[in-house]
Amino acid sequence: MIETAPLKETAVLIGLVTHAQDQERTHEYLDELAFLVDTAGGVPLKRFVQKVDHADSRTYVGSGKLKEIQLWIGENPVDMAVFDDELSPSQIRNIENVLKCRILDRNNLILDIFARRAVTSYARTQVELAQNEYLLPRLTRMWTHLEKQRGGIGLRGPGEQEIETDRRILRYRISLLKEKLEEIDKQKATQRKNRRDMVRVALVGYTNVGKSTIMNVLSKSEIFAENKLFATLDTTVRKVVIETQPFLLSDTVGFIRKLPHSLVESFKSTLDEVREADILLHVADISHPAFEEQINVVRQTLTDIKASDKPTIMLFNKIDAYKFVEKEADDLGPVKKENLTLEDLEKSWMARENLPSLFISATSKQNIDKLRETLYREVRKIVMVRYPESQYGVGEAAGY
Repeated sequence: MIETAPLKETAVLIGLVTHAQDQERTHEYLDELAFLVDTAGGVPLKRFVQKVDHADSRTYVGSGKLKEIQLWIGENPVDMAVFDDELSPSQIRNIENVLKCRILDRNNLILDIFARRAVTSYARTQVELAQNEYLLPRLTRMWTHLEKQRGGIGLRGPGEQEIETDRRILRYRISLLKEKLEEIDKQKATQRKNRRDMVRVALVGYTNVGKSTIMNVLSKSEIFAENKLFATLDTTVRKVVIETQPFLLSDTVGFIRKLPHSLVESFKSTLDEVREADILLHVADISHPAFEEQINVVRQTLTDIKASDKPTIMLFNKIDAYKFVEKEADDLGPVKKENLTLEDLEKSWMARENLPSLFISATSKQNIDKLRETLYREVRKIVMVRYPESQYGVGEAAGY
């Protein structure tokens, strides 16, 4: 008997070039969208980009471009069309009527990945709440589509349950999930209160920048880490001791551009680990061409959850993957990020930011000793202010 792996679903990716988003940035976003599709288990086949002033209110890309996409899909085996922005229920309906395939927007795709990644009961509850809140205004369209085909990317979780198609029952389910999360939030708050004596450091950053790998290196633990988006959904807390100074280190869910608001709301308790941390360890992937924009996305999210004013250490990870491109002597164009050496980047970031900035590789353990020294120094500052009566850290005094 020959066993064959299930065929992966295929997708076309669709984005816009607008006044606010040039072509280079649109292609960077579509690269990320392709990574999201791959993480969800799909295969991106082709990209379509439309240059417009703003998204068309009926079809997102306009009728002419939609016809072009329809012709290509008609000649190729495509399971779904994935759009780089959130679509309204009417846009989804109009596009689906033309393309005759499954239509997903960026939010739906991220929710699908969260549903796939959720392992614990807590994470599953948070994801189900976000899915239900996303589904509610789209209920009629989703049910019509699910009658034709069940399963697949974008259709996992509560959308597949026939009972959820009734709006009244769906709202009741949302209410129950919120109550359940409130109870869990109280338990989590109690746990954090019990850990209040120790300094808390939270790893934050864009998704897939290596936070979990750094957590493993510092805490000598075995937290799941892989080169996929949103490998971590549940907050993991570990005790770390550097030179007899203990502190708590937490690994949190990664941020991403246009993170669905419903996910931010349902993951409130997870993000409370960030809000209540004493120090933020902001991790960036220095090898990513858009790492500065990713830093800004994380900072904006921290501002949104009221956690931007905390002591922060900037940690530029993956220096082993950074590619320096020497500028040609006759090239009179502007200097790009890839034309700077790591040393140049380090000097520029230390000059522009009033923050400790470190350049490391978690996988090859480069400059990990510097990271440990910096963490020890920053944790020590807080310990000496919080417990001035003791020359030791609270962990040492308490016998941790």
